[in-house]
Amino acid sequence: MITLELLAPARNLACGKAAIDHGADAVYIGADRFGARAAAGNAVADIAELCDYAHAFNARVFVTVNTIVYDSELEPTRQLLVSLRRAGADAVIVQDMAVLEMALELGLAVHASTQTDNRTAEKVKWLYANGAERVVLARELSVASIAAIHREVPGVELEAFVHGALCVSYSGLCYASQYCFHRSANRGDCAQFCRLPFTLEDPEGQVIERNRHLLSLKDMNRLDDLERLAEAGVVSFKIEGRLKDEFYVKNVTAAYSMQLTRLVRSYPDRYRRASLGRCTYSFTPDLYKTFNRGFTSYMLDGRRENVVSFDTPKAMGQLVGTVKEMRGRSFTVAGVCSFANGDGLCFLDAQRQLVGFRVNRAEGNRLFPLKMPDGLRPGTPLYRNNDQAFERLLSRSSAIRKIPLVFTLSVTGDGYALTATADGDRLSAAATVAFAHEQAAQPPADYVTAQLSKLGGTRFVCEKVKMPSGFNGFIPASVLATLRRTAVANLELAIAQQAVRTPSCHLQSQVPTPPRDTAYERYPYLYNVSNSQARSFYRRQGLAVPPFACEQHLVPNGLLMQCGHCLRYALGHCVRRGGSVPRWKEPLYLSLADGRRFRLEFDCSRCQMNVYSVNI
Repeated sequence: MITLELLAPARNLACGKAAIDHGADAVYIGADRFGARAAAGNAVADIAELCDYAHAFNARVFVTVNTIVYDSELEPTRQLLVSLRRAGADAVIVQDMAVLEMALELGLAVHASTQTDNRTAEKVKWLYANGAERVVLARELSVASIAAIHREVPGVELEAFVHGALCVSYSGLCYASQYCFHRSANRGDCAQFCRLPFTLEDPEGQVIERNRHLLSLKDMNRLDDLERLAEAGVVSFKIEGRLKDEFYVKNVTAAYSMQLTRLVRSYPDRYRRASLGRCTYSFTPDLYKTFNRGFTSYMLDGRRENVVSFDTPKAMGQLVGTVKEMRGRSFTVAGVCSFANGDGLCFLDAQRQLVGFRVNRAEGNRLFPLKMPDGLRPGTPLYRNNDQAFERLLSRSSAIRKIPLVFTLSVTGDGYALTATADGDRLSAAATVAFAHEQAAQPPADYVTAQLSKLGGTRFVCEKVKMPSGFNGFIPASVLATLRRTAVANLELAIAQQAVRTPSCHLQSQVPTPPRDTAYERYPYLYNVSNSQARSFYRRQGLAVPPFACEQHLVPNGLLMQCGHCLRYALGHCVRRGGSVPRWKEPLYLSLADGRRFRLEFDCSRCQMNVYSVNI
């Protein structure tokens, strides 16, 4: 049996609990420091509470400690790791090799973050040899590449993103935010350089594209690809979004949990879910109703068109119709959607600029904005990026998660035994009671079932009660209650014991030399070494590295990004893939409104676009 895990994000404790309630098998959350999302930090006490909540369903909590750290931060990082171990964290997600070493020394399971640039089997094998039990793969990998890595390194757990925002650069190798704004993506403070508008020019200043969001990718959506990813070797399906709110977490987690459950039910002899429990929802998940920039499966089947949103980096939401007729301070919409007061709508005007507005009053398909937006015309496509009716549903309790139990009552020599089995045959526990055997005046099956089903406000629900064939014993309600309470208490203890896991560490005494790459050799700051312990780690493995990370010493005219996204391809001029021969001269340059320029390099041998800084 292959255990499959849905991994959901948690901005805070409330989001973490919502993720568990809505079907997550695991949650990842940041501590108050070193978590790669400076705006999503949490107290260790909250993480401990989340661990207790998750472990009750045999779900897990992973804590992100995936920034690079400086020498002055090594001891605070160690103390944080000690606290996380005491809090019950099931693993830490790391980028810095010093943090990896410290976590392993403390007995914590380690997951290698996607920030460690995990594109090849060679890199995955190296991380596994250094103690990582799981590797989070680069978002750019195809399903064929993932399968090849799994064949090459079958022992390591593979985690892949399936939903959410996409970084245009390979994760961990983006230095544009640091270069332009002194805000390091590797330190949890990305300024989202890739979401800015750029002008694309040739060396002579000829404008190819003006003021467009040329690096802003759509959001990932692989809801329909879970089976293929599982077949390729992925065991953890990760939803991006540690800065997202509860509405996003509830909706997206529910959608993917339902899909993963369908997959498991289709192959009951091959797959099972990693945690216990089934969810009942008071809403129908709809991925288009929460924040998205439009969707793409990205490079799951190799390079594909339409992965970038040139017009806007903002959420446009769901297409709800077109403007039919305008009259005074209102207009009608041609479409089948219903509207509510307060809905947020948007459209692209004639200049391809996104214009948003609120619906002040809705009367069927006639909408009254507080103020009629400029540029709205008959025939304009309308999108809804804030659905008030849907958010009202999600603002209430929107899911109940229960662990289904099968009770099996049996007769013993001096009384009765009751076995409680959870989620099929995953876990079981028993209770016995001494009581004289007596015959019931009436058939007892319905009565016994009703008494054993009284699980009240617990996290369990009785799915079925089994009794011996022809059973006709009389058992008082108080005796059945004692059996039920004791069996459930023993089952809770079994679940708690199973939640305590021993890290699957495969640290090897003879570790291969870190994988070599020409870009790393030319720009050694790509190793992201920012402290003496990480530097010693690499030197022990035969690699001499420079004394500074990019955050400590930025190289002039240096490599700022390595991108799977390619503008030559996106604009229809990749000759290798059937595009037309471009009329421009190269190299091309991206420029910001303030005049800063960035040189593009099209590395066709790797099907990759590189972005370099240009000194003015």
